[in-house]
Amino acid sequence: MNPLFQKVWSAIKNKYVLTTIIFILIFVIFDTNNVRVTMGLSREVSRLEHQKAELEAGISADSVEIYSLKDNLDAIERYGREHYYMKRENEDLFIIKH
Repeated sequence: MNPLFQKVWSAIKNKYVLTTIIFILIFVIFDTNNVRVTMGLSREVSRLEHQKAELEAGISADSVEIYSLKDNLDAIERYGREHYYMKRENEDLFIIKH
């Protein structure tokens, strides 16, 4: 037999090495919190943090818009015309969708 194989086999036959290999296999492959699950959870956390940053940016933009709408009547009229298609009397409104 190959002398390298004999050295490896004699090391694996050692009860401490065998126990360590079994525990590593259990924790890496068979455990409920194995490497695959941990990596998937890490990706999910990254995705959620990115979504949180986007939503916080949207909240700050909406806060600025709400602040401008509180006192400015022209801003309120502009917002109503843009978002709710409101119109003045004696005015025709044409909506062009592309």
